Amino acid sequence: MTADSSPAVVAGGPLFGRIAFIGIGLIGSSLARLVAEKGLAASTVCTAKDPQHLVDAAELGLTTDTAATIAEAVTGADLVVVCTPVGAYEEVAAAMGPHLKPGAIVTDVGSVKQATVRDLGPFIPEGVHFVPGHPIAGTEHSGPRAGFADLFRDRWCILTPPPATDPAAVDKVAALWRAGGSMIEIMDPGHHDRVLAITSHLPHLIAYTIVGTATDLEEHLKHEVIKFSASGFRDFTRIAASDPVMWRDVFLNNREAVLEIIQRFTEDLTALQRAIRWGEGDKLEDLFTRTRTIRRAIIDARQA
Repeated sequence: MTADSSPAVVAGGPLFGRIAFIGIGLIGSSLARLVAEKGLAASTVCTAKDPQHLVDAAELGLTTDTAATIAEAVTGADLVVVCTPVGAYEEVAAAMGPHLKPGAIVTDVGSVKQATVRDLGPFIPEGVHFVPGHPIAGTEHSGPRAGFADLFRDRWCILTPPPATDPAAVDKVAALWRAGGSMIEIMDPGHHDRVLAITSHLPHLIAYTIVGTATDLEEHLKHEVIKFSASGFRDFTRIAASDPVMWRDVFLNNREAVLEIIQRFTEDLTALQRAIRWGEGDKLEDLFTRTRTIRRAIIDARQA
């Protein structure tokens, strides 16, 4: 894997002639805003399964055009960005594959990359370039009105191009993300999924579980949990407010890596439970000291 944090240089006109967004939620609308703000495309178009999203996109002026179908959206596009939940990828790919023009680039923003290669890859025609991507950025909000152009600034974007992908296509996708202030990492899809299982997927699963436990409490306790929420619980509720469809698809499509990490977490949690039961304060303090060091490293890396 390789990292690159050099700034984007977009000179001599737009980076792409026409960009098509398949889905226009938080990530798609943020990227569309960035493209418009930086003049990265001569024209843009979006399509979405939810008709209200197209209405919102038109009202907000997120793209030059809107399209009723995937086929219409990708026709003539130089870059296609798939911004739907991962579970819809195969259906999206089957609809767009026959209409992709030679030389076009297909990328995505999904949080699971082996599933991306599995579901999109077979439908990419000869002569069309495939550069899967994952911008590690987001909020708990969703929909086209939630996006903002600075979402990707100082965040990593991981690209997982298959072997023998045209380097020029990879460079163009990288330049798109660098224009938004992103740093670029090239990574194997399987390695990506294992890394994200611990840094993103497990924290979301824990947040959903903790908030779910709170909702199962007796009614008087539930009221007090909401009333007296400390910062830790508030942080969990923020994470647990993320798009449920997107995260359902993430867990189902990265199940092996997630299940492995859950097993390791369960073993660590059991050890922590034992330390509390037996009053082993030194073990607790050692763990808390090590975890504080990780937090400081994340701050130093400007990822918090």
